[in-house]
Amino acid sequence: MAKISTFNDWIDYFREWQKDIGYDPSLLGDYKFETKLGELHTSEIEFGDFRGQPKWERVEQIPNQSIRDALLNLIVYQGDTEFASVEQQKNLLDTTPTDYDRQSLIRVNSDEMRHGWQMCYLLVTYFGDSGKLEAQKLLERRASKGNRLLGSFNEPVNNWLDFFTYTQFVDRDGKFQLTMLSHSSFAPLAQSVTAMLKEEFFHMFTGNAGLTRIVRAGKIPIPIIQKYFNKWLSTAYDLFGTDHSSSAHWAYVWGLKGRYDEHEAKEAAEKEMLNEFSRVHFLNECGRLVDDLNKFVPEGQPKLTVPDLKFHRSIGDYVGKPYSVEGQLLTQEEYQKHLAAVLPGPEDESFLEETFKQKDWVLQMN
Repeated sequence: MAKISTFNDWIDYFREWQKDIGYDPSLLGDYKFETKLGELHTSEIEFGDFRGQPKWERVEQIPNQSIRDALLNLIVYQGDTEFASVEQQKNLLDTTPTDYDRQSLIRVNSDEMRHGWQMCYLLVTYFGDSGKLEAQKLLERRASKGNRLLGSFNEPVNNWLDFFTYTQFVDRDGKFQLTMLSHSSFAPLAQSVTAMLKEEFFHMFTGNAGLTRIVRAGKIPIPIIQKYFNKWLSTAYDLFGTDHSSSAHWAYVWGLKGRYDEHEAKEAAEKEMLNEFSRVHFLNECGRLVDDLNKFVPEGQPKLTVPDLKFHRSIGDYVGKPYSVEGQLLTQEEYQKHLAAVLPGPEDESFLEETFKQKDWVLQMN
């Protein structure tokens, strides 16, 4: 790609990205890509060393380069997830179970594209040559090549159980991340993600409603659904970052990224435990959602669960350690057998492929 100079240049590359990944823009109908800015919680920095000062409207107002670099990094990582999710999900357009689900998938994809567009608008508009370069690189990485920045966004989304589980749990992580960024000391970022949050809720609704429709239909065995929960929840735990993270510590000190409940927290932040704090909040929320799904599981069948926070982790204190889905420490030999039993495998995918041909595996939306 040639070097971009303006946001219009970047838009040209965005169109090329759509073409390169095989996404037909006509699917989006009259959807209009645009930047959107929501309301600020407050015009003052809400936490950290600069609390009470006016939020920064321009990068030049940010006190030092370390803060600017950290802010740039937060925006890049958020943008990378948006484009990656479209790459992961686009193959499902040919296998939609109902017209409603097809339209829902297209809406989710269009929102994710717009969210990536929004992050690139910030990069190109506010961060000079380095921002323009990062905005260009966001369109060069590919989930299919495994070079997206976060592990969840390199995982394959092979079928509609994948998709509904992904939008239930991975998009829910997105809600957490956007909520924390909505308190940012950089006003354009806070305003951007406030608008994005409104669209993110449809993605989570799609996932929760889809899983409810699957469980109620009763065509897919609960143990297979559980395997997909184990797959996506374990990788979603990683999305909150490493334990005892210095990056999260300084992002809080600099007012760039708050706690998930920053607007209602009454106690001082434990800055060395910010990622762990968010991860537990996420675990508890997912647990409540799974409890609600279990109301539709017939008597005598196993109940769905959330895997332990130590299971199948790729970053943090438990990376590579052989903990079971229940949190039990296993030998390496036991662990490899356990993974084969509790994560989706070729037999599960073959079963789903045959089941999906029947069209009654998911309830129709009323």
